[in-house]
Amino acid sequence: MNTRVGTIGTASPLVADAHPMIDPFGRAVTYLRVSVTDRCDFRCTYCMAENMTFLPKKDLLTLEELDRLCSAFIARGVSKIRLTGGEPLVRKNIMYLVRQLGQKIGSGLDELTLTTNGSQLSRHAEELYDCGVRRINVSVDTLDPDKFRKITRWGDFAKVMEGIDAAQKAGLKIKLNAVALKDFNDAEMPELLRFAHGRGMDLTVIETMPMGEIEEDRTDQYLPLSKLRADLEEQFTLADIDYQTGGPARYVRVEETGGRLGFITPMTHNFCESCNRVRLTCTGTLYMCLGQNDAADLRAALRATEDDALLHAAIDEAITRKPKGHDFIIDRKHNRPAVARHMSVTGG
Repeated sequence: MNTRVGTIGTASPLVADAHPMIDPFGRAVTYLRVSVTDRCDFRCTYCMAENMTFLPKKDLLTLEELDRLCSAFIARGVSKIRLTGGEPLVRKNIMYLVRQLGQKIGSGLDELTLTTNGSQLSRHAEELYDCGVRRINVSVDTLDPDKFRKITRWGDFAKVMEGIDAAQKAGLKIKLNAVALKDFNDAEMPELLRFAHGRGMDLTVIETMPMGEIEEDRTDQYLPLSKLRADLEEQFTLADIDYQTGGPARYVRVEETGGRLGFITPMTHNFCESCNRVRLTCTGTLYMCLGQNDAADLRAALRATEDDALLHAAIDEAITRKPKGHDFIIDRKHNRPAVARHMSVTGG
């Protein structure tokens, strides 16, 4: 894997002449995921170590800088932005950024959304809607409060349910995300499916990804979604549909519930052929692929001058290095992840 951090390109195109971002494989980059913080108020066992060392706050871009970076990507054809973390809603004054970006909806930006663990939703749901957010993803791996506490280490299931209630009351459309974990929640998936669809929510299940050192053995956790789908088909009729949200999920309609179920399969069937995404961290590092270490430093260009020409040149150079796809391979001999950084750094 290439681990270099790219340098700024030499070209300095005028912002007025900014052109769409097309990677070396002809894919248009129209979706930006922004990790606004690596911090989280949960410590999910498949995502983080219990005693995490987080970035010093001084290393983070300001919210104004994140707004400027997002604006540059919108000028280059990004029509969807998803705010992630860590947990995005624990970032101090995060609603300032949400409001700034929300004002760009209809002026290049089609959709602003976020992924959250739900812990802070009851406080922010109404303001999120007021800022133009219409859809959010909430991560819920189990409906059992005791198991929820076990998998999140610090999470309060009742508080997350209050957040979901508040979000739906505010008018936000919710999709539940659940990481499929062998011998933990696999038998619970039918119940989770009925719960989500019973409340008008889609459900997406995700294969656990080998990112970052954790205390757990991921080979013990890993559950291929091909097996999960086969198990579900013993109870439900699943019909493939063309529905898309701009992300990597492949959807089916569940005949018995009338709802949608998505599968995200980075391990068993990657989704790279149609990848339209890049990921920006809270320090200004741009990852062109979730499953690769190659990255570009946009912070240097951002802070070098108030003229965005240098920033656009850095973005151009980065997009030329977007790979064809990822290769998540677990080092089972040494129990090492495929990618050293934790998911919370890149935001999934």
